[in-house]
Amino acid sequence: MNLLILCTSLNPGSKSRLLAEAASAALTTEGVEHTTLDLRDLPLPLCDGGAAYGHPNTAKAGEIIKAADGIIIASPIYNFDVNAALKNLIELTGKGAWANKTVAFLNSAGGHSSYMSVMAVANSLMLDFRCVIVPRFVYATPADFDDTGISNDGVRDRVAACALATAELTRQRSD
Repeated sequence: MNLLILCTSLNPGSKSRLLAEAASAALTTEGVEHTTLDLRDLPLPLCDGGAAYGHPNTAKAGEIIKAADGIIIASPIYNFDVNAALKNLIELTGKGAWANKTVAFLNSAGGHSSYMSVMAVANSLMLDFRCVIVPRFVYATPADFDDTGISNDGVRDRVAACALATAELTRQRSD
């Protein structure tokens, strides 16, 4: 089983990246092998419907996603939706990479009002690429963090539960 944690925030002080790190720690503790792709380390062109598909980093991102059986997406919520970097990645890599994946979400947002924001991209992944969406997702707000990281034990526990549920569902689907 190949599990991928995908960090989509381009912000150096990203709280969603802290969620991804907590997921990685939980998986490591349980002995679940996984890899991480941080979009800060793989700059992608904007999807233009043409030349962007031929960019070397687009191809590399597509290969990494295609090799994964399950994906845990850590994304900030901006303007009641996942960030543009995630949507751009999905547009660039599409069906060839995302088909039939198990996908989970770890989200960080500025307030409590947009907790269902992930549903648009979840629906797209389900309908366009036949992904199976893990029904357990994490939505965290600034109150769940402090200067040292995740300060809310409940959020930390939910991140671990989401990561382990993703690993188990991915394993079951791979068998």
